[in-house]
Amino acid sequence: MSNARVTATTDAVAADAAAATSEETRRGTVGLVYGLAAFVTWGLLPLYFHALRTVPALETLAHRIVWATVMLIVLLTLRGSWREGFAAIAARSSLGVWRNLRVFGVTTVLLSTNWLVYITAVNTDRVLEASLGYFVTPLVNVVLGIVVLGERLSRPQGVAIAIATGGVLVLMVGTASAPWIPLTLALSFGTYGLLRKRLVVPPIMALLVETIVMLPIAGGYLVFLAARGESMLGGGDATVDALLLGTGIITALPLIWFGHAARRLRLSTLGALQYLSPTMGMVIAIGVFAESFGHWHAVAFGAIWVSLAIYGVDAARRSRALVQSR
Repeated sequence: MSNARVTATTDAVAADAAAATSEETRRGTVGLVYGLAAFVTWGLLPLYFHALRTVPALETLAHRIVWATVMLIVLLTLRGSWREGFAAIAARSSLGVWRNLRVFGVTTVLLSTNWLVYITAVNTDRVLEASLGYFVTPLVNVVLGIVVLGERLSRPQGVAIAIATGGVLVLMVGTASAPWIPLTLALSFGTYGLLRKRLVVPPIMALLVETIVMLPIAGGYLVFLAARGESMLGGGDATVDALLLGTGIITALPLIWFGHAARRLRLSTLGALQYLSPTMGMVIAIGVFAESFGHWHAVAFGAIWVSLAIYGVDAARRSRALVQSR
């Protein structure tokens, strides 16, 4: 082979490698933008629901279910994803449909509980506790993996969970109250995530199934309120009306953005981004809503952050070891 041909071949390989690197960089950048859009939107939700604090939490939840259903139906229709979604629900076995629907029944209860508790937390000026719940969620995921999936607990993970548990106990003793809001949010969302991982269903279709399951109760409740003249929708406040109708958008769009981010970003990057939302919630709770942040809260949050740091370092070490072993 002549030198000219060797040079041309080398240049072509280099060009292909550069193109691949450029495409990977572009995908990563696009994924990061989608991820930031999703988590920043979720981080701003306290401000959104605080603007609806004059609306009872149960009514806000009902509107969120109804308008999210409408929004998801529109999106699935525009994307032409109905056939793919139904095929995924019925996949894997002749009993796949019923198995999936049973799981959807449980995830629906968990999701509606999570939404209701979160809205209640915002309405009652307890956003700080809600933020603590979402900081604890990753550690709840570890515990569920051990208890339900039989995963082994590494020593750093054990230390992280022990420190986090200590922080929550300190908060309970120091404030002489059970932190039911953060614990309910963490347990409901952690269990929800565990069950949803077992469903090979596109996120939009899965959420639509869940909102449709809740729709008869939510819609019936709104009709009941309207019949009694107690509905906040159409009550004369245009801002409240717009915000109630917009609950469908703020529910569906971040999920879509998160799905795009998950396909483009490394799991470690996505894991780091998930702490953006509760951090924003904590800043909003203290800086905007002027919620009290006492020394017991400082100890609890400090313990959670230390445990998350230990968990993150251990996860990064395991990821590097896995890559090097391939």
